[in-house]
Amino acid sequence: MFSFNHFNFNVLDLEKSLKFYDEALGLKPVRTKDAEDGSFKLIYLGDGKTGFTLELTWLRDRKEAYNLGDLEYHLALETDDMEAAHKKHEELGVICYENPGMGIYFISDPDGYWIEIIPKKDR
Repeated sequence: MFSFNHFNFNVLDLEKSLKFYDEALGLKPVRTKDAEDGSFKLIYLGDGKTGFTLELTWLRDRKEAYNLGDLEYHLALETDDMEAAHKKHEELGVICYENPGMGIYFISDPDGYWIEIIPKKDR
């Protein structure tokens, strides 16, 4: 049996990314790992509710933007209050795509990764 543990995004500006994930989604660092030689840093962000984490990987020697391809992948987060979430993301200027027919929208992080925002549904 397997269970989800974490997902990874590589980031160029770690501080900018940490600020984005905190402000836009309320994700906070739950653990870190630093390379002994300072060549990389891993920061795992959690939502405070589930055990799933988003790993942000920063590489010291990386200077160019990551090639994200056609962005046919994304991370999805659900919210109890779509209206408030949408308003907040609109104010932050991070909404990159909306699909009102499906009741969802996407935000983009500082490196261009897309994050889908979906309403919480009773299961």
